[in-house]
Amino acid sequence: MKKIKISNGDIEKLSNASKYPFPKYATQIINLLNSNAQGTRPAVVGQMSELIQEFQGKTLDEWIEWYSIKQPDAIQKATDKIFAMYQLMSEAFASINRPMIEAWVKDLVHIKTYCGLKFQSAILVFLSDKYNTTWRLANVEEEAQGIDGYVGEKPVQIKSSTYKLEARLAENIEVPIVYYEKKKDGVNIYFDETIFQKQ
Repeated sequence: MKKIKISNGDIEKLSNASKYPFPKYATQIINLLNSNAQGTRPAVVGQMSELIQEFQGKTLDEWIEWYSIKQPDAIQKATDKIFAMYQLMSEAFASINRPMIEAWVKDLVHIKTYCGLKFQSAILVFLSDKYNTTWRLANVEEEAQGIDGYVGEKPVQIKSSTYKLEARLAENIEVPIVYYEKKKDGVNIYFDETIFQKQ
């Protein structure tokens, strides 16, 4: 099998792509802003996978001209959404100081880690009782595969219900997820019951 490398420079020339200069960290920040603002969702900029198939041209310039006609307000709307989020988050960013960061680290390491692990154990015990089987927490190797524990032989992830709302998370979880939601009188859990059937 022959191996051929195409350099980034060649790819840029071949695709007729322009390169926008961004300062270091700028794109990471804009990505975070966009994940909160949802500025490039299909409802704002169109379904890109469909639009690119519909496009009959061959060059970047042709694509820009075609897209600008097809979605005349999309760039402006997306920019407005993301810039509005930038203004909101700039205020929050300006309020952050070292003591606040230290408090955040303590909250994560001391409280959220402890409570999260306790919730994991409690949920695994509850599910094992419900389905009359065993349970255990994942070992280090299993955790590296995205597994928090086992109910019988079934691996599961245990996540806070807020996990679903955190758009910035892009990890691909291959095992079933059990969600939990803390309430004053206890914890609600949500899961696909078929996960634990016929073990």
